[in-house]
Amino acid sequence: MQTTTLSFANIHNHGELFANIFRARKQSFIVQKRWDLPQTDDMEFDQYDTPMSRWVAIHERGNVLAGVRLTPTTARCGMYSYMIRDAQLDLLGGSIPRNLLEDTAPVEATTWEASRLFVDHNTPQRDRRRVHMNLVHEMTNSARELGATKLVCLVAATWPRWLRPCGLDAHAMGPVIWIDDGHFQCVSINLATKLH
Repeated sequence: MQTTTLSFANIHNHGELFANIFRARKQSFIVQKRWDLPQTDDMEFDQYDTPMSRWVAIHERGNVLAGVRLTPTTARCGMYSYMIRDAQLDLLGGSIPRNLLEDTAPVEATTWEASRLFVDHNTPQRDRRRVHMNLVHEMTNSARELGATKLVCLVAATWPRWLRPCGLDAHAMGPVIWIDDGHFQCVSINLATKLH
């Protein structure tokens, strides 16, 4: 099992891995969850997949087992910034409720958003915990290398079950909300308290 963090600057070093992340996202979000998201050439993408973002992949023999996208909260591309903030500003057409945060969405150089987090549904149950642990480890290490001291993310409301066992200092930032097919919650992960 390998872990790789991709950027527009290094994708040429990793063959099909970058495209395979977007293929795996399509499988997870469009095929499995049946979310209405943009897609082309068998890949899912959105307006936040820009050169400002980074993509963490857990992969084995060309198969992407899990992934997550990291985007700085200072990002700007046209009218968009990052998903949680844009939802709060009602720029996403109500697909994510505006009341997802208790406070105003942060815009800080040391705060990054983690989004599009997934584990491939074909990953055997016996391997899922190890895949989760590798994903969280690479996500937090990459975020720290990018200068982040905090991550914000919108994740399944079951997050205490899988984030806290990873040793993360994570706290709810807003209420549990219903989106499409389940309950979700915004979470803040403090990267300054525990170094791997």
